[in-house]
Amino acid sequence: MGARKRAAAAKDDTRTGTGAAAIARAVLDNLRYALGRLPEIATRHDWYKAFAYTVRDRLVDRWMETIRTITEEKAKSVCYLSAEFLMGPHLGNGLLNLGMLDAAREAASELGLELDHLIEEEEEPGLGNGGLGRLAACFMDSLATLDVPAIGFGIRYEFGIFDQAIRDGAQVELTDKWLRRGNPWEIERPEICFQVKLGGRTETYADEKGAQRVRWIPQRVVRGTAYDTPVPGYGARTVDLLRLWKAEAVESFDFAAFNTGDYVGAVQEKLASETISKVLYPNDEPAIGKRLRLSQQYFFVSCSLQDVIRVHLSRGRSLDELPDAWAMQMNDTHPAVAVAELMRLLVDEHGVDWDRAWKITRETLSYTNHTLLPEALERWPVPLFGAELPRHLEIIYEINRRFLDDVRARFPGDDARVARLSLIDEGGQKSVRMAHLACVGSHAINGVAALHSELLKRTVLSDFHAFSPEKFRNVTNGVTPRRWVALSNPRLSALITGGLGGRWLTHTDEELPRLEPLAQDASFRREWREAKRRNKEDLAALIRDRTGVAVDPSSFFDVQVKRFHEYKRQHLNVLHVITLWSRLKRGADAPPRTVIFGGKAAPGYAMAKLVIRLIHGVAEVVNGDPAVSSRLKVAFVPDFNVKVGQRIYPAADLSEQISMAGKEASGTGNMKFALNGALTIGTLDGANVEIREAVGSENFFLFGLTVDEVAARKAQGYAPRECYESDEELRDALNLIGSGSFSRGDRDLFRPIVDSLLQHDEYMALADYRAYVDAQRHAGAAYADEEAWTRMSILNTARSGRFSSDRSIREYCEGIWNVRPLAGNG
Repeated sequence: MGARKRAAAAKDDTRTGTGAAAIARAVLDNLRYALGRLPEIATRHDWYKAFAYTVRDRLVDRWMETIRTITEEKAKSVCYLSAEFLMGPHLGNGLLNLGMLDAAREAASELGLELDHLIEEEEEPGLGNGGLGRLAACFMDSLATLDVPAIGFGIRYEFGIFDQAIRDGAQVELTDKWLRRGNPWEIERPEICFQVKLGGRTETYADEKGAQRVRWIPQRVVRGTAYDTPVPGYGARTVDLLRLWKAEAVESFDFAAFNTGDYVGAVQEKLASETISKVLYPNDEPAIGKRLRLSQQYFFVSCSLQDVIRVHLSRGRSLDELPDAWAMQMNDTHPAVAVAELMRLLVDEHGVDWDRAWKITRETLSYTNHTLLPEALERWPVPLFGAELPRHLEIIYEINRRFLDDVRARFPGDDARVARLSLIDEGGQKSVRMAHLACVGSHAINGVAALHSELLKRTVLSDFHAFSPEKFRNVTNGVTPRRWVALSNPRLSALITGGLGGRWLTHTDEELPRLEPLAQDASFRREWREAKRRNKEDLAALIRDRTGVAVDPSSFFDVQVKRFHEYKRQHLNVLHVITLWSRLKRGADAPPRTVIFGGKAAPGYAMAKLVIRLIHGVAEVVNGDPAVSSRLKVAFVPDFNVKVGQRIYPAADLSEQISMAGKEASGTGNMKFALNGALTIGTLDGANVEIREAVGSENFFLFGLTVDEVAARKAQGYAPRECYESDEELRDALNLIGSGSFSRGDRDLFRPIVDSLLQHDEYMALADYRAYVDAQRHAGAAYADEEAWTRMSILNTARSGRFSSDRSIREYCEGIWNVRPLAGNG
């Protein structure tokens, strides 16, 4: 090979090579040319960025191949519309999925670096809040792993929801400045931008053929600019795309205003426009917050649909072929305005007649519902909606008129049904029902767990199920085993791979059941316990570092980490902690236990924030009590996110999934715990039902009222005070809270919690208290039998393979999207 060819090959290898030497060369090149840093003065963050650019180069190379394959095969693609994408840190995940983790570790060592330190250096992208955004991230991972072409569309939030700090036991919200040092994973696309209209009015006019048309004359216009992040599949050639939109002013600087001395006015449009993508979930209590949130949702939906149509037409395809080329999934109700926006684009911008446009819209869109809480099904006051999106309100009224004509034809004389199905709630202040809009404008509607899907049909969407039963499906959620086992729990992952080989990471449902015979192998059980023990030591170190609480890694790690909400019943867990503390003080025998909490409460949710304060009050007393502190500890890990979750899930012994039956749509934390060998204590709610069926009732600590029993108790007139009066331990626990025992004598601090439980107890914590405490006692006794517990732990992992997001995506592809993997990338 000539010198020129050798140099070209070396350059190419530096960009695409996956060996340690190529990675090291690429890192040094990126440090010098992308960052302008000498190795001698580079900081840890500089080195992290150099590694990030090195991985991104390899992702971009495969991404270009994927785009070429999609074009050549004329493949149908998934368009996943979501207000959240809680992707988690990219570096470790990218290295794992590209098969470069070991080589990168070697390259880092050659450069005098620790790869784990660089992975830890990455700021977590503030693009989501909880389960909704993490599910979207798992789905993107699985789509790429299964070679399914996909684009995830969302918002490039400048600030995440918030960083959580704890001060004097109370949650304090701090600005999540995740972009303050830049984001090496994204590629700005200033050439891919779209104008988004807001406000104003509409007018009718006759087009050149004399047809009546509608023109939207906006009050203001913002521009959405694309930022692209490649998303790799595990062991696959496919790299999919996360495309996020940043809001900008069409004209960011008013030179005339500046010259007249109006310096603030000169940048006013820039400030107003950029507010739209400034923060995840602005407070929507005030009217201006509601308006901003609606603008956010419309902004990313409009940019995304304009982009899809641009790409579609550039490939020489007609708009009638849109459903054959794109499957658009609305992840909950946040993107539901897509129904009206797609109709607007087709009818107003591209001249498609209404009936054809409606056929295209319904065949292209599908809707995932994530909640059984009626208050969580978004609705917008008609005056607000009309002021912000006047053309869309007209379109929604027309959709509603035609739909209700069909309803009346099917159910003549049933005015009550017509009112319930209407897209407009006419009671009180008129409002647009976004879930209704999503249901009418989609060809498929799915729940996210078997129980959830059945309850949708029976409760919040029962009328839609009666009208269009053929639309309804179930696709139980899943989680990616790559991030949540292989990356988070390398010790367990290595043990499983040693026993099964590596195929389990992409075929969990087929391969993990082969662990079952190993549960009877004493040496395998010993290695399993050792992996868990070391994970618990790591978590204990994290807890001590972040909270100052010293916990015993040999104790029973009882964990509840999730968003704080009364229906998730963290307060029920606290009641058990108080009861256990009281029992231990009386001389009861129980294995040493560490109760670990984590999660954020919405800034405006006073009761949830007060429960966090109560946890810290109980922890202060319990941890400082010399009579019990060696047998019971309570820790709250602040600022729970993906990075923290990667440390907690592998270390848990007991997974708390204790929501009131009928309230949790699915849950995905329950799946992460189970895959990592934790046993579940839980109700028959959400995906708990399917987890219990999978792992076996003997490996699951069940308690609590069922959905039907909850309904029956409430129908009979549930009186929580009767539970209090009839159960001495419950009475003692609530009295301790009310007496100021956990608030340094302040009897008023936690009074709202006690009063709410005794007077209302909407989520029936007191009704389930006795069954929960008994189930906790059984769990503690089971943990005391080390060998039996280890067998149950192994079986939980072995039987949880169905909860991979790969299975979920296959079901979407086959049952809803009609999308096939890329043949050229398989």
